[in-house]
Amino acid sequence: MNHSWLALTIFILSYLLFILIPARRSWIAVGASFLLIATGAISPQQALTAINWNVMGIFVGTLVIVDILLDSRMPAYLAEHLVNRTKNSAGAFLALCGMTAVISMVVENVATVLIVAPIAMAMAKKLNINPKQLIIAIAVSSNLEGTATLIGDPPSMLLGGFAKMNFWDFFFYQGRPGIFFAVQMGALASFLVLYVVFRNHRQKVEIVREEKVKSWIPTWLLIFMIAALVASSLFDKKFSYMAGIICLVFGVAALFWDKYFNKDAFSKTIRSLDWDTTFFLMGIFILVGSVTINGWIEVAASYLSGVVGNNVFLGYVVLVTGAVILSGFIDNVPFLAAMLPIAISMAAQLNIAPQPLLFGLLIGASLGGNITPIGASANIVACGLLKKEGYNVSWGDFVSIGLPYTIVATLAAATFVWIVWGPAAR
Repeated sequence: MNHSWLALTIFILSYLLFILIPARRSWIAVGASFLLIATGAISPQQALTAINWNVMGIFVGTLVIVDILLDSRMPAYLAEHLVNRTKNSAGAFLALCGMTAVISMVVENVATVLIVAPIAMAMAKKLNINPKQLIIAIAVSSNLEGTATLIGDPPSMLLGGFAKMNFWDFFFYQGRPGIFFAVQMGALASFLVLYVVFRNHRQKVEIVREEKVKSWIPTWLLIFMIAALVASSLFDKKFSYMAGIICLVFGVAALFWDKYFNKDAFSKTIRSLDWDTTFFLMGIFILVGSVTINGWIEVAASYLSGVVGNNVFLGYVVLVTGAVILSGFIDNVPFLAAMLPIAISMAAQLNIAPQPLLFGLLIGASLGGNITPIGASANIVACGLLKKEGYNVSWGDFVSIGLPYTIVATLAAATFVWIVWGPAAR
């Protein structure tokens, strides 16, 4: 077997194992990477080059700050403060979903659910209601807004890396509204779905005890990091290195603050980080790099271009719809990593700018995970928290909220992207 076919075989087998054994995804990705190198399908130098170190720096640095931010209890304080100012349970539920969305813009989705879900669970117990709908709503809200910014969730970081988009580009790109505003259109539309779900909940909300913030320093570090990322957009226009360095510097600063002022050991914080996703991302970069180097991305792009012909809109619809459906069952990180280079190549073959395909792909891949309880890590965590409290979530329970939420949000966001970024807009 030549190197080209070997790379494709290892790639396909790895993705099948991601689906079959999701709990071992990092081991699979790293093991496949070593196998690719050992067999010569990709050289060690090519493997190192395939890893987007700028994205890795953003991910790890943000992880450190977010972990320390969670420990400061500031996000929980904000959520409880907001709940205490609502008139009834429906308003409180929608407020919690809104707070989830805001937090998820800068905090990884799973962490966001872990912040807000305990507050929601405590509120449901006080009101003597089943918390399933509320916890599911929190999970899908986190998945949507995690797409809005560069640091919201790994799929956004992947898009930034492949498309050379910095933090500011998510808001305004080449003088036009960026992915952030597309996501907000989806959020506004999906808010109507959540309103319908919660409209009959009119119980008076009891005042909850608000958390005391241990320290505001982590919050300020996060704010300054975001400001630095915005400023770096002026200097590193190709998104090549500066964002990763900035996030790592602020992450190290947070570590030192945690050790010397909060008296926590380095080892405690380091051990608590999401190393599983870190190594998973590195392995995915190498896997995708191997099929790219061996020419398979061009083959896939040519096939898709042949299917849609010269109909750019059809190509857009196929990519977005396919991403939504597949991401309901496949982890959106490896899916997006594999599809982004295909979308770029497909755009070149269709002789169009890649932005509509890339933005539509991100929206589809991120929102599709909201359809099923296994479509996103945040969903799995949310269902796990409910099960721990004695509430089993069936597929029907989740789909009854996730499916209409996804359809409405995707239609609104994807339509916005096409209107602003489609060929007719140029």
